[in-house]
Amino acid sequence: MNDEKKYPSLTLRPYLALCVVCSLGEGPSMPQEEKLNDVLRQIRENPDMPVALRCNAGDVYVYQDRGIAEDTPESVEFNRKRDLDILAALDLAPGSVLPARTLFHLVLKTIPTARGICCYDAVTSDAWRGCPRAGSGCYEKGREKGTAAIISPRGEDEMAKEKEKSLAAMYAAEAISIRPHILLCAVCQYGGGTRPPFKPDNLPEFIQHILKNPDTLVALAEGADWMMCAPCPRRVPELNACVNVLGSGGLSNQKRDLDVLQVLGLCYGSTMKAKDLYRLIFERIPTTREVCRRQNLPPSVWWDGCGENNDRNPRGNENYEKGREMLKKEFELI
Repeated sequence: MNDEKKYPSLTLRPYLALCVVCSLGEGPSMPQEEKLNDVLRQIRENPDMPVALRCNAGDVYVYQDRGIAEDTPESVEFNRKRDLDILAALDLAPGSVLPARTLFHLVLKTIPTARGICCYDAVTSDAWRGCPRAGSGCYEKGREKGTAAIISPRGEDEMAKEKEKSLAAMYAAEAISIRPHILLCAVCQYGGGTRPPFKPDNLPEFIQHILKNPDTLVALAEGADWMMCAPCPRRVPELNACVNVLGSGGLSNQKRDLDVLQVLGLCYGSTMKAKDLYRLIFERIPTTREVCRRQNLPPSVWWDGCGENNDRNPRGNENYEKGREMLKKEFELI
């Protein structure tokens, strides 16, 4: 299948990402400029579409230069500096491609103001006058609205229905499907006292079910699998994907899944009885630290709060340690 048809993409000058946010601070929910209106429409229709950030960087990045057709009336030098200042703030190279959702999470988290980027306190010449709206507070007002003003969150009714349907499917399944690393999350929740009903996922219900039915088959699945993650507000059903961390939780979670599989010596599709699977997990993963820790600092797409906490604590998540001991007794593994 042609990737362009499968994954329609968008190419943007970096400054246009700030323009989208700025326009949201002007009042209407949709920008007035035709170009920005079209950009926002495409992103709202496909929040995870790949966005390439291309600009006139020159030097070794000349291969992706866009030309000056999209320059604003200020000087060529102002236009180049503005784009490069934005990329530097985002810690991205010219030509970088990332999902729209991730891009706007990074922009809103990393760039608190348009001042100093789109305009300057000291205007040294007409060539550096900057955008007249940049000092008006529009960007800051748009930023305060958050990503929900750009990308609509999942509806409560939809998630509640998905919770009901996925639980019914789980209880009736010959083999319950679950992505590998959240087997550890379920232990952390259990150790922390989380019990059904639980709105954001089906892990507490999963644990209660397998405690009563320890011979239940569990199949290791790839991605934010529906049976466990259906009601999660950070799940993208169309992609079976997780967008819980700056819109890119899938990266950190995919690595955790693979780390768990490697430690356990298993693969996607491996199927075991629940009790035997947790016996293996508890034998080989005594602490969450090595699997879950992350040393990347925000706003890295590899960062998440759980990873940072596991890096700080040499014992990993203490709720895992507590839940592990509780479940070992419940499953009669000791």
